[in-house]
Amino acid sequence: MLGVEEARDRILDFFAVLDSRETAVLDSLGQVLAEDITAPLDIPPLDNSAMDGYAVAARSVTGASPDSPVVLRIIGAVAAGELPQERVTPGAAMRIMTGAPIPDGADAVVPFEETDEADRGADLSQIGIRVGVLPGSDVRPAGQDVRRGETVLMAGTTLRPPDVGVISSLGYQRVEVTRRPVVAILSTGDELLEPGDPPAAGKIYDSNSYGVAAAVLKSGGIPRRLGIARDDIESVTVKIREGLSSDLLVTSAGVSKGDYDMVKEVLATHGEIDFWSVRMRPAKPLAFGMLDAGDGRRVPHLGLPGNPVSALVAFEQFGRPAIRKMMGKPPALRPTVQAVLDEPIYNTDGRRVYARAVVTKRNGVYHARLTGHQSSNLLTSMARANALAICPEDVEKRDAGEIVDVQMLDWPEEII
Repeated sequence: MLGVEEARDRILDFFAVLDSRETAVLDSLGQVLAEDITAPLDIPPLDNSAMDGYAVAARSVTGASPDSPVVLRIIGAVAAGELPQERVTPGAAMRIMTGAPIPDGADAVVPFEETDEADRGADLSQIGIRVGVLPGSDVRPAGQDVRRGETVLMAGTTLRPPDVGVISSLGYQRVEVTRRPVVAILSTGDELLEPGDPPAAGKIYDSNSYGVAAAVLKSGGIPRRLGIARDDIESVTVKIREGLSSDLLVTSAGVSKGDYDMVKEVLATHGEIDFWSVRMRPAKPLAFGMLDAGDGRRVPHLGLPGNPVSALVAFEQFGRPAIRKMMGKPPALRPTVQAVLDEPIYNTDGRRVYARAVVTKRNGVYHARLTGHQSSNLLTSMARANALAICPEDVEKRDAGEIVDVQMLDWPEEII
């Protein structure tokens, strides 16, 4: 029986970073840059005002105070997006809006509230300055944020909203990123119905392909549901062939010792597949290997257990890191915190237990409460969880009150 880390390492050894492609800047969010972003211009491109006020030569208002304002003549106005039409000379001022270019001759901005503008009414031929300023006051220098020729973002950066904004501010419409992997997802079983089909005796609706597809999407991949393969060789063969144009094929069910041999038989005819028992609960049975796509490519295959909780827990431990590696990201797991266990976790068979739990924060301390019965067929126990509380392989029981490692699936705002 393989340990979790050993199984994960074996799987990740088969994955490499995918090729890159050009995409619209907004669509690049969450993807990894495949090129350095170099600034073609300065930002800001010109010295500009940090305030609404008056552009002045600082030496013109030396000694100004509320009791002894310096009166300057107003020679014009400039708004953001305009260019000044006059030069500011000693004894003159230009009305200026935030972001507008600083006119020649000016080296400072006096905010409106430091003037007597409000007292002058409609007569704005002059302005009283009530404060002295230093050169550079409320002036944003050209290139203060970015200098032309500077490498602003390096290849390998995972793009966040501020990064997208920076790229856009440099005038880029498109950017080269590592592409998102396409993940084909197949459920197998005669007992399965598609959501929307009428209920039928002895049948259940397919949840695995939808849950795994959502997990792929959240991980950054592009899910491609293949639907349901019936328990016959022809159906399984047709569906698996459909999935071989993808970067990864994920199946659920047909990987444990008691499953129909036809699933394993079809997989074996398309490549080399290993069927493993992993020292974890849920999700003990797992399959992994490489399938021959027939065009010189080999497509990784990850076979998840059929029980819905097992499928999702296995995907978290093995599928999500593989997707991240293909995208050029570190294949890291979810963040792990330590939490006080509110109720016990039992380990009856020497496997690592991933118990579905709700983590809350009380008096600055994380607490983990189980979501109820831990049977791997109870999908709502996973839906209620925001974390997986871990009991190690060599520990028979974690008692209430013990501090345990907890793998966070989500970070609710109330516990941050």
